[in-house]
Amino acid sequence: MPDIWDIIKLLSDSTRSRILAILKNEELSVAELQDVLDMGQSRISSHLSLMRQVNLLIDRKEGKKTFYVLNEALSESLNDLIESILVAISDSDNVRLDRENLKRVLEKRKQYAEEYFNSVAGRLGKDYCPGRSWEAIGHMLLLLTSRLTIADLGAGEGLISQLLARGAEKVYCVDNAPKMVEFGKALADKNKLTNLEYVLGDIESIPLKDSSVEVALLSQALHHANHPQMALKEAFRILKPNGRVIILDLLEHDFEKTRELYADVWLGFSENKLYQMLKESGFKSIEMNVVSKEEEEPNFQTILASAIKT
Repeated sequence: MPDIWDIIKLLSDSTRSRILAILKNEELSVAELQDVLDMGQSRISSHLSLMRQVNLLIDRKEGKKTFYVLNEALSESLNDLIESILVAISDSDNVRLDRENLKRVLEKRKQYAEEYFNSVAGRLGKDYCPGRSWEAIGHMLLLLTSRLTIADLGAGEGLISQLLARGAEKVYCVDNAPKMVEFGKALADKNKLTNLEYVLGDIESIPLKDSSVEVALLSQALHHANHPQMALKEAFRILKPNGRVIILDLLEHDFEKTRELYADVWLGFSENKLYQMLKESGFKSIEMNVVSKEEEEPNFQTILASAIKT
């Protein structure tokens, strides 16, 4: 553990204290920090390196990108010091501008994903998408029984919802891309699925009531969330006691192009990472296994996970 006076000296630099304020609640890449701070990459990377050396920050690699966030495992005294510094600088012009720029950068992330999904509305069932294998979906549907109230989260145009609605009591199809919702509603009307309701909303802030569904489904949606942990906590909130969350997602991979091709935020998840996120969200009886592997490169693998809200 570094000497606290070394930390004070390190954070006396205004740029480093601003970086700390930005990364306290958000995980950002170097490029995103450039956008927030309006500084060059080499300067920002130098500051990040110094802060990483004393464990103020932790980093996570996703393909060619590295993301940084405040280390949550700091001592109580160090956390108190950081909080005091952040309070002291919170009203400065630079920090206020940083907050505005951060909001814009996060909105840009969201808009990028929305633009992609709006552009492919009506084609997702026909075009290739990593992890969208009917083999994997078949495994997932085997876990579901009829006459349930189901929330299909990050559902796109709702191809799975359309199938589930034929046996379920009620299906809520939630997606944040307006064109996806519009297309899905038209398809549901065409197929006379009166128990299928399309809802415009984000999986990190689901517009459904607490304890309102028996199954929360996230099929190839979690890796599009900026904060997957928040999405899982929201799934926990809307589930009734003994309700089940079911997740289909990509196993962790290093195919960086999925970011630009499919608007992916995360390059899949390891089994350990997904298990820990489910556990920290409050779920019990967690089960998971890899249910499919694509034969062609980059050989995407799909993981199926389920857990119970007790």
